[in-house]
Amino acid sequence: MASTSKLISISILVISVAGGILLFYLMSELPKEQRKKMIGEMVSQLVNFVLFMWAGKVLLNFSVFIKDPMAILAYPGDSGAFYAAVLFSGLLLTYKVKRGQLEGLAVGKAFVHLLLLAAFLYEFIQYAWNDQIYSLGSLIILAILLGGFTYLNGRMATGKLLGLLLTVWACGMSVLMVLQPYITVFGYMIKPWFLLLFFVANLLLLLKHYRKDGRYGWN
Repeated sequence: MASTSKLISISILVISVAGGILLFYLMSELPKEQRKKMIGEMVSQLVNFVLFMWAGKVLLNFSVFIKDPMAILAYPGDSGAFYAAVLFSGLLLTYKVKRGQLEGLAVGKAFVHLLLLAAFLYEFIQYAWNDQIYSLGSLIILAILLGGFTYLNGRMATGKLLGLLLTVWACGMSVLMVLQPYITVFGYMIKPWFLLLFFVANLLLLLKHYRKDGRYGWN
């Protein structure tokens, strides 16, 4: 039963990400060739994220891994592995941007759009199919953010838009953390310290572009 539950959870996640990619392709304002290129880059980074999660599982459970590798590798990672993958992915993307291999803001905007779409689909499936009542709050927040992205995209400078959306997400999830016994992102439990770090990082991003682009940052 446990293995079946994990397979169902993974299937929902895969369906959500695939659906998010499809919706991104249909909704993006980018030219067709750029959309394909951006999707290819995002898929590559998602694969890296999965690999980083495996690496995180091994590092966080190294003593168990030495004794029984399959006990670690055969199952999805926990929240600790998720945090490690976020850290490693962030470092890799920062490195690529610094080296000029990626256009940071363009990729960031595409990623945020894709992840909002995928997360909305994931929470909708959890709420409608699995009767996860705590997914409703996340659904509302994601719907607001998607609406905000759609309205402000092209009207607000990209850096400021990303900082605003992610800061609002962190604030919304903080409210849910007070109202609910737990909050999750794609099924992974989110702890207060992670949310605080995420909030501070994106608030700094918002302030940086506030100073750079002016008070409103409209294009």
